[in-house]
Amino acid sequence: MAERNGPLGGLCGGKENLCCISVNKVFDSARDKDCLEDLRVFVPDCMQEIIDRATAVRTKDVEIINTNITVEQVPFNRGFYQVTVRYYFCITLECCLGGGRSQEVKGLCAFDKKIILFGSEKNVAVFNSDPENNSFCTDERDLRCDSAPTLPTVVTEVADPIALDTKLVERRRPFGHCCLCADAIPETIRNRFGGGCFADEIGAQNVYVTLGMFSVIRMERKVQLMLPACSFCLPEKDSRPVNNDDPCSIFGKMQFPLAEFYPYAEDQIPQNRGERGNDRGCGCNNR
Repeated sequence: MAERNGPLGGLCGGKENLCCISVNKVFDSARDKDCLEDLRVFVPDCMQEIIDRATAVRTKDVEIINTNITVEQVPFNRGFYQVTVRYYFCITLECCLGGGRSQEVKGLCAFDKKIILFGSEKNVAVFNSDPENNSFCTDERDLRCDSAPTLPTVVTEVADPIALDTKLVERRRPFGHCCLCADAIPETIRNRFGGGCFADEIGAQNVYVTLGMFSVIRMERKVQLMLPACSFCLPEKDSRPVNNDDPCSIFGKMQFPLAEFYPYAEDQIPQNRGERGNDRGCGCNNR
């Protein structure tokens, strides 16, 4: 490890160390604001009767429970890849059954998003050691021959989706769109709904939702970088046990919550007040 003076010399005590680290470098990324219009909600067979008897329905909650991400090389465009992300949503519906009664039903809907990102090229085979199987003798079943180029890693981040609209539509009426059928729902997704079958061609009514989604998709590769470093990151806080026998001493260390009593912004509350709360600069004097 070399040492030299650099721009961090003042922070590192006059010397700067260079260290080699392995990190994931972001080669390309994109952010999107998508309106997912009229997605069909699949419900378990045992809940389809509630949907058929409902006079109105609204969406109470939306949760992304899983994703399926695939990466494929784009022909004639070296270094570019087509990313397909299938989002699985758990939709909590409140169904009005008449007479002031309502019942919640959880359903599933999905959406496919495609995007092309740059991920560079790395035509090498990558193998990692396994600390749990640190043996020279390897099972033949674990050996494989794979000459395909190393694909980049795709990471997607999604904010909580927003329910924009919910509709009840007769099943016989052509409406909306969906990227999967009930038979194509993975087993891991079915287990989130009790492991039963989903209604597809039964029932009189279907539910469609429109969602608003904010997402960021980035493409990464593992690279080695040389970075300046001051020293090792050592913990400085001392772990001391809390004295539970003296709760008043703990309470005495708490600051008085002025923001709870006065409608100031936190950065506008005077910090240097006396114990009696006098602030002579403001003309507030106790007489």
